[in-house]
Amino acid sequence: MAQTPMMQQYLQIKANYKDAFLFFRLGDFYEMFYEDAIKASKELEITLTGRGQGEERIPMCGVPHHSAENYITRLIEKGYKIAVCEQVEDPKMVKGVVKREVTKVLTPGTLMNSKLLPEKENNYLLAFSCEGENAYGIARCDLSTGETDVTLLTGDMDDLLQEILAGNAKEVIAPDDIELALKEKLETHPSFIVTVQSDESELKEYEGLICHIQQPALKQAYNRMLHYLIETQKQSLRHLQKAVFYPSDSFLKMDVHAKRNLELVETLRDKKKSGSLLSIIDQTVTSMGGRLLRQWLDRPLVKEEAIVNRQAIIEQFLEQYFERETLRDTLKEVYDIERLAARIAYGSVNARELAQLKRSLSKLPEITAHLAQLGLQNHWLKELSPFKELVVMLGESLVEDPPISVTDGGLIVDGYNKELDTYRDASRNGKQWIAELERSERESTGIRSLKVGYNKVFGYYIEVSRANTHLLPEGRYERKQTLANAERYITPELKEKEALILEADEKLSELEYELFVRIRSQVEKFVPSLQLLAGEISEMDVLAGFAAVAEQNLYVKPTLTNSRDVAIKGGRHPVVETVIKRGSYVQNEINLTDDRDMLLITGPNMGGKSTYMRQLALTVVLTQIGSFVPADEATLPIFDKIFTRIGAADDLASGQSTFMVEMLETKDALTKATPHSLILLDEIGRGTSTYDGMALAQAIIEYIYKSIGAKTLFSTHYHELTTLAETIPNLRNVHVSAAEENGTVVFLHKVIEGAADRSYGVYVAELAGLPRNVTTRAEQLLKTLETSHGNRDLPTTQMDDRELGVEEVAVTITEEPQQLSLFEPEVEKQKEKELNRKEKELLTKIVETDLLHLTPFQALEKIDQWQKQLKRK
Repeated sequence: MAQTPMMQQYLQIKANYKDAFLFFRLGDFYEMFYEDAIKASKELEITLTGRGQGEERIPMCGVPHHSAENYITRLIEKGYKIAVCEQVEDPKMVKGVVKREVTKVLTPGTLMNSKLLPEKENNYLLAFSCEGENAYGIARCDLSTGETDVTLLTGDMDDLLQEILAGNAKEVIAPDDIELALKEKLETHPSFIVTVQSDESELKEYEGLICHIQQPALKQAYNRMLHYLIETQKQSLRHLQKAVFYPSDSFLKMDVHAKRNLELVETLRDKKKSGSLLSIIDQTVTSMGGRLLRQWLDRPLVKEEAIVNRQAIIEQFLEQYFERETLRDTLKEVYDIERLAARIAYGSVNARELAQLKRSLSKLPEITAHLAQLGLQNHWLKELSPFKELVVMLGESLVEDPPISVTDGGLIVDGYNKELDTYRDASRNGKQWIAELERSERESTGIRSLKVGYNKVFGYYIEVSRANTHLLPEGRYERKQTLANAERYITPELKEKEALILEADEKLSELEYELFVRIRSQVEKFVPSLQLLAGEISEMDVLAGFAAVAEQNLYVKPTLTNSRDVAIKGGRHPVVETVIKRGSYVQNEINLTDDRDMLLITGPNMGGKSTYMRQLALTVVLTQIGSFVPADEATLPIFDKIFTRIGAADDLASGQSTFMVEMLETKDALTKATPHSLILLDEIGRGTSTYDGMALAQAIIEYIYKSIGAKTLFSTHYHELTTLAETIPNLRNVHVSAAEENGTVVFLHKVIEGAADRSYGVYVAELAGLPRNVTTRAEQLLKTLETSHGNRDLPTTQMDDRELGVEEVAVTITEEPQQLSLFEPEVEKQKEKELNRKEKELLTKIVETDLLHLTPFQALEKIDQWQKQLKRK
């Protein structure tokens, strides 16, 4: 099929951007053709048209140039790339097809436009290189801020995938020689897009950013990322900061499962910030601070000195409420200096944004004064002289409230440039002359509707309505244009003034833009200092916010210990306590020592087992980001890793069932945990049959005790597992308590020592609103099962000291597992025990006690009294 020259040009350019939508500029529209048009019309819900006739008709759709940003945003959010192809020649000056080039490529990982980016989230691009079979060099960059870091990862392809997901990368740049299995795994994942980039050669212009890194795999990953950025952005990247190397063990490790299960930044159900830990502790007042807080949550500290330093600053903020809040009020007036600095270096900042920068920098003296009052003047903002110079320069050059456009004028203050003032004077005087001409002509002709107007085609003109043309003296004006209801005229003087005014306006806009570009280039030399300043303001914002959170929610400073002991008194879940009535949250203690490494948690559904487990993990995370914690007292060691298996969910993207996800997450804990890790396992084994589940749960508990020694919280409904406390010295039974009276259950949410005797699942079903016939039948079946199988023992573990120390733990099955019968009660009945007089009296007291009108603590006191009476009998 013969193609027009324009379509030939389109196809040639499209061949270089096969993985992107090509927005091809035609006049006032960006057009798309062929498959791009078909797909874009569906994704953007716009009309699909065509170019040409008959069978050769080419599918086509387009979006207006002035509103293209909205359409581009929608495609980026769906994970697509967009290559923007502009006209690079003036159509008036060219015969034939106008030259076009792709001026930028917009991808999910390379966005710079603040309108396309969440204010308080980083937007990461990640590149990797393979080093042998089980090692990867990883480089990560947020183009919108210039932040870059690199690390070495040891592990298999699943570990690489977890690192990508945990690092919130929106786009991954892979080498062209990776294994097919890894490539397929990455390309089919819905959380990011993948691009292959083969070039990893060094770039001299940027070698200063990576010269301190020696490992070849890291340099390869970093250079691969740089080549991709240069290809997509098509300009220098002067705002990129020096690459920061961090060892993989320099932060508290949490894989994507742990971060998801603990709901650090978003909820499991709705994927929203509200209801997450971040929503509670984020009281930052700047965008920069919000992004830094997310980074801290992503990578909590493992160095005691750094944690203690943050705690000390929070204490100082807490001691002086008014000074702290005054500082935070001032910080609210600081714009996003970090992204502004990147846009300055990028050459995309406008005059309004420079005015925002000036206003932000003008607040620095005020901020330093507040820091001095707080006694924190030695922590931040020690050198302000560069910024004083910058504020003066911007104040002397730009108007206070400039327009967004940098090409339409109105940016530069009067008196900044003599030539500019001359053009402005000519333009203003000429327009004044035009206004005076209109007034004098009305007086001379007596035509009050006479007006002097302007359009781009005819320039300035005098317009007289058709009804009044007979009032004009013969030969006064020269006719220029005839309209339906009016005539337009010119005079020699008007044409002369028009030439002066238009020349002045044209020169004025050109010169003003040139001056703005010079100002922008002068500001660019301050970019490194601005990036350092942004880091300091972000840090003070986060720590001042931590102090505000601690004060409002009654958090305490945790004490760090070199032992492995955990001692938390009056602990609370930071999120749950905020969504229930103040003061009604039931506090709990958590004690883990060298001879009490594992807690086996039993108790009713909805009793608070998962909350209790998450509560400990979130307290650890808060401690290791330097924050205070929700408790009356807290002493904790520094953990190196957190592993979780909480909640039930399929991984549909990977085609994995709930039970497979459960086993994979458990596998990570069992293979990667150390004695300094924290493991939280909730209801392991519930995704399979009863005996399978119990066997797995028991084997996992034994393995953690024998082979890992990590602090572990293990919740279960398999009450048979509570007998493990008799054979595993470091395991303790605890349970969340509940009270039952007259068929009604009250969950007390208090974790106390000992094992629970039942799970109260039928009562939870009643609360959920199941039909009464169902729950009544379930109660009958439950009693039958409890009677007929009350003596059935869990397969127990026979272990002596020798086996516990070295050898495999042997599991001995006491009888062949059988399917439980729902309808055939055992023939043998247990003999009723004879009760003595004291026991009968005690039973009467228990029956007569109105538990529903007791507080949880009063109920516990009574239980304690009854236990003591039984022990004295």
